[in-house]
Amino acid sequence: MWRNAPDNLSQSAIDILSLRVIQCYRGSKLAASTSTNFKEVQQRINQVMDEVETVIIGKRDTIALVLASIMCNGHILIEDVPGVGKTTLAKALAKTFGCTFKRIQFTPDLLPADVTGISVFNQKTAEFEFRRGPIFAQFVLADEINRSTPKTQSSLLECMEERQVTVDGTTYPLPVPFFVIATENSVEYHGTYPLPEAQLDRFMMRLSVGYPGKSEESKVLDSQMVEHPIVNVRIILSSEEVLELQRAVKDVYLEPSLRDYIVEIASATRAHPMVSLGASPRGSLSLSRAARALAAISGRGFVLPDDVKALVAPVLAHRLVLKPEARVRNVSAPDVIEEIISKIEVPC
Repeated sequence: MWRNAPDNLSQSAIDILSLRVIQCYRGSKLAASTSTNFKEVQQRINQVMDEVETVIIGKRDTIALVLASIMCNGHILIEDVPGVGKTTLAKALAKTFGCTFKRIQFTPDLLPADVTGISVFNQKTAEFEFRRGPIFAQFVLADEINRSTPKTQSSLLECMEERQVTVDGTTYPLPVPFFVIATENSVEYHGTYPLPEAQLDRFMMRLSVGYPGKSEESKVLDSQMVEHPIVNVRIILSSEEVLELQRAVKDVYLEPSLRDYIVEIASATRAHPMVSLGASPRGSLSLSRAARALAAISGRGFVLPDDVKALVAPVLAHRLVLKPEARVRNVSAPDVIEEIISKIEVPC
């Protein structure tokens, strides 16, 4: 933000300027007029993160991003190597919420009806009855989603976007709140089916857990000497409290200059020479909502540029389709995002 500041500017002067910028955001009428206690929101989210960290040790930033997505009613795709805790993270988060939970193990022979449900003829009543599938839960874990066929993967499209299921011409609403956390391995592609762009675009973020550090891995070994710590994970938030947190995010103020900053980033992905398909308007909407949720997690009622910059890669990178020459030049979607961020002026 202060790239053009003179070299002789003292640290105290920089602190004063920083404070004035923050006060400018806080002075915005929408941020000041809300009745939401964002410090209380921060406290509740910290309680959830502390509980999840008893299972997933040393990954607080990743947990915060998942919670930010949940707070703005978004879905998560966790992609990483085997054995780093992708499924465990999803299960631990589900246990901290007092929500109904279902796990779907995606396999090559899984059918759409196995996910959404099916109409069965009842001989006693001589009528068809709809038997609901596992998608009818508030928290759904789609484990190894890329192991099922595109036909089965597409059964989630309506569920994730419209929060409903249509079977035999009848539409059934899904429970509220409704979240999908999907996992897939990033190194094993034999016998798998890559997610189509339409499916990827419905995930608000794509995250990775990553390997733990040496000290964190040592703590993991100690924590599982007797039993898995996920057994003792407590419920921290009820489904009603989750809905309250989602309403609190709507009270977070987004400065018009930051709104334009988000639009500039999304537009730049569509014009980049290495990109054949840029971020959709759904992507810019997701970035806007996620930035507001991250601000709420930080105990603020207003969004800062750092909130947006921290979320650009998790929210937009998986939505980009690169041209063939990008692979030849060893250019990845995160590389494109990093280049775009470096070229667009940050509002201040």
